[in-house]
Amino acid sequence: MKHGKKYTDGAKLIDRSNLYDPAEALELSVKTATAKFDETIEAHIRLGVDSRHADQQVRGAVILPNGTGKDVRVAVFAKGDLAKAAEEAGADVVGEADLVQKIQGGWMDFDVAIASPDMMGFVGRLGKVLGPRGLMPSPKAGTVTMDVAKAVQEAKAGKIEYRLDKTNIIHCPIGKASFGKDKLMENFNALLDAVIKAKPASAKGQYLKSVAVASTMGPGVKINPNKIGNTAADAE
Repeated sequence: MKHGKKYTDGAKLIDRSNLYDPAEALELSVKTATAKFDETIEAHIRLGVDSRHADQQVRGAVILPNGTGKDVRVAVFAKGDLAKAAEEAGADVVGEADLVQKIQGGWMDFDVAIASPDMMGFVGRLGKVLGPRGLMPSPKAGTVTMDVAKAVQEAKAGKIEYRLDKTNIIHCPIGKASFGKDKLMENFNALLDAVIKAKPASAKGQYLKSVAVASTMGPGVKINPNKIGNTAADAE
């Protein structure tokens, strides 16, 4: 696979055989984010679980202390007073069956979907549309709730959902390159703490198999899982 000059130059800064401390890895990911736009920094966490088993699923949500750096567009399925509360909290679009029909027609101009429990009968029709995109409201992620106003405020403040993919890896944005190392480190620690606390009781052996960070257009930087604070060590 051929890479551009900027990627190649960035890759020269990284020793692919080395496992870096988190702070150093994040600093390198910022240095290698040389695109003309403000690149997103992502964390990729491979866990020692088997997502095929229901009792080894790892999924949840966490509010990043410094946000994601992205203007989050929120769609809310609610009616009556809850719909009004969602609008007042800053939701970008609020609706009932009409919103379901709009999405079925191909409209997908939002990043987070929130629903009150009484609307899930309607929202369930969108499973094949929202599910593959990771947008289906879920009680576990706090996006199916009676307190839709709070959910909207948290989403706008930088709440992100983490979940395993089929290869037992979690992929999550932790901010923008412009945040700098320190703010990214705070967000990284918040995400890792949440993932570690979500360790299934049935998980055996090493929980954090591998961790890496990378900018949108840059090379991955591997992190030593054993140097992710005391919490990580306890989980192992």
